[in-house]
Amino acid sequence: MGKKSVAVAGVCSILLVAMVVAVTVGVTRKSSDNAGGSSAGSGQVSTSTKAVQQLCQPTDYKQTCETALTSTAVNTSDPKQLIQLAFNVTVSHIGEAIKNSSLLQKAQASKDPMIQDALENCKELLEFSINDLKKSIDAVGSFDVTKVNDYVTDLKTWLSGAITYQQTCLEGFENTTGASREIGDQMTKYLQLSGELTSNGLAIITELSQSLSTFNVQGATGGSRKLLSDEISGGFPTWVSAGRRGLLQAATAAVKPNVVVAQDGSGQYKTINEALQEVPNNGNNTFVIYVKAGVYNEYVNISKSMDNVYLLGDGPTATKITGSRSYVGGYNTFTTSTVSVDGDRFMAKDIGFENTAGAAKHQAVALRVSSDWSVLYNCQIDGYQDTLYAHVHRQFYRECVISGTVDFIFGNAAAVFQNCKMLIRKPLDTQSCMVTAQGRTDKRQVTGTVLQNCTISAAPEYIPVQAEFQSYLGRPWKNFSRTLVMNSQIDNVIDPAGWSEWIGDVNLNTLWYAEFNNRGPGAVTTNRVTWPGIQKSITPQVAQTFTASQFLDGDSWIPATGVPYVPGMINA
Repeated sequence: MGKKSVAVAGVCSILLVAMVVAVTVGVTRKSSDNAGGSSAGSGQVSTSTKAVQQLCQPTDYKQTCETALTSTAVNTSDPKQLIQLAFNVTVSHIGEAIKNSSLLQKAQASKDPMIQDALENCKELLEFSINDLKKSIDAVGSFDVTKVNDYVTDLKTWLSGAITYQQTCLEGFENTTGASREIGDQMTKYLQLSGELTSNGLAIITELSQSLSTFNVQGATGGSRKLLSDEISGGFPTWVSAGRRGLLQAATAAVKPNVVVAQDGSGQYKTINEALQEVPNNGNNTFVIYVKAGVYNEYVNISKSMDNVYLLGDGPTATKITGSRSYVGGYNTFTTSTVSVDGDRFMAKDIGFENTAGAAKHQAVALRVSSDWSVLYNCQIDGYQDTLYAHVHRQFYRECVISGTVDFIFGNAAAVFQNCKMLIRKPLDTQSCMVTAQGRTDKRQVTGTVLQNCTISAAPEYIPVQAEFQSYLGRPWKNFSRTLVMNSQIDNVIDPAGWSEWIGDVNLNTLWYAEFNNRGPGAVTTNRVTWPGIQKSITPQVAQTFTASQFLDGDSWIPATGVPYVPGMINA
């Protein structure tokens, strides 16, 4: 009988979040491998080579995987050495990519503002990757392969985010021509290797989580779990501080804010941006910003260092943050948002987010959320095209109202909308309306848009003209687009076809769209489109895997906030 051993390897990448902890592989050594007093020389190299080959087997880019690993993992199979080596090489390559972006931006100064904007976005997205890589290393701490499934959900989420961050960078160069197109092509070349390696990392983790179940290790989706190396306190990970618990359930008067914002001067500040200066960097405690009733015309960024921010208003229509940036107005979609949230564990309640650019200005985001473990409760998000950018990571929306026209809920987060209302507004005369446009680009990404017990209806201005337009549940923004509408009220605003094609090269075979147990005149599926990726029917068991409990691992963090929360199926 041979004995089991484990080798952990890291994969370097230009744009790679948390991959170093993703590379773990089981290698069987025959007892003869240790016979005869072999030294650490050739035997170590052989073991490392075997580990690399087995590790790369499930990936889509095997040659890239093996080349990267063998060039960074020579003569060692020690887990800590490999993780540290991969971390250092990854940070180095990301730094080089940032430097290249800066050089390109300098060369194109004052020639094309849209390209400058795209390059600046790329720089920021690459820096986000470094931040997430360090977060992953710090969180895992003392890595124990026998407990790897405690980490799988988080690693899959961050690797899915890594892919999306890269895609978001490249999207900034779409629809460009001439010299601007050449810069976009160059950036695509810079990021090709990182895209392959990031995809490989997700494949490795996916395979690992499946393989370890054969060793009687608890599966990634089974039972309760511990978030990374955090200890559990009161049934929740320690980052869910006592001060955070129940905040979304408490009445506004019962919440003690850290800062009060009021336009009438009754608070410490008159603007939200002034209040954000008080947020501590990487704070562990919830920082409550109470924004009194009023219309705040400002662009707000809750940056990557601003964790645990809680925006509390006086009501979703009483307190509103508004802006009007748009694609037609000279901004890339990523930077049109009135409010953008990058810090983790963001919460918002009783507040509105708005982009007033109008349908004629095309892409114009009211709210972009890239925050992991984010919760929005009783909020209103208003715009036209691209209203809500559910960008990356795990997001939960409860009893929110989201309005818009084209693709007004889009992005590649793992996002569950529970008991929310989607209102279709009047588009341009030449447009149709799509509620969702999900952007999954890799078949292993743990992302998708889930509408559960929601209402899809018409905004007041759309009702008298809705017969003149067509509206759909969504359309596939990317090849592996994934959306589920379940237990929801669908009014007669939705075209019988249900789903619309994307204008461009999107594979209708690889998307995944499903409807389950919906109601209302728009829920009739008799005349739905019949693309290969359309699920004619799904079982309750499949639908259950998309509930907040399983899809977001929500039981471990959502109940602590106090937001009304149904972990599983809803019997409407």
